[in-house]
Amino acid sequence: MKIIPTGIPDVMVVEPTVFGDSRGFFFESFNTRRFAELTGITADFVQDNHSRSGRNVLRGLHYQIQHPQGKLVRVTAGEVLDIAVDVRKNSPTFGKWTGTILSAENKLQMWIPAGFAHGFLVRSEYAEFLYKTTDYWMAEHERCILWNDPAIGIDWGIEGTPALSAKDVQGKLLADAEVFA
Repeated sequence: MKIIPTGIPDVMVVEPTVFGDSRGFFFESFNTRRFAELTGITADFVQDNHSRSGRNVLRGLHYQIQHPQGKLVRVTAGEVLDIAVDVRKNSPTFGKWTGTILSAENKLQMWIPAGFAHGFLVRSEYAEFLYKTTDYWMAEHERCILWNDPAIGIDWGIEGTPALSAKDVQGKLLADAEVFA
């Protein structure tokens, strides 16, 4: 396993060591001890989630204002552009974003710490997206930032509007959102 830094120091890309031969491949997708050794993070994951979405579906930018979730995310089928936005008001990177392509082919994962909004855009015909969280999902604490907030300026690499849920259409601009103090 190798850690690849991103443009925001707290967000990391995790590259597993993959062993492959004519039969296929094997890799350890998570190891608590190794993750802690490489990152200094001793995450206690309490929930695993799995979604499947079609091309141009955009999910996010979600976060929980109470019971914030750290997330370790990966793709097991297809490809997504995965995005993290710092929503910690007192952070030097507040309002900044970082992103990476996660795919079944590259097997990369991204660590998104608590205090970040998270979203992804499906770039393949469909994608299966898995993620571990450090706290439970609680609808009453979930917040959503508008995917195309011009103050954040995420380059999703698409023209037009992606397929959004009703909740995501109602996302707030960062300037109007409840964020972490």
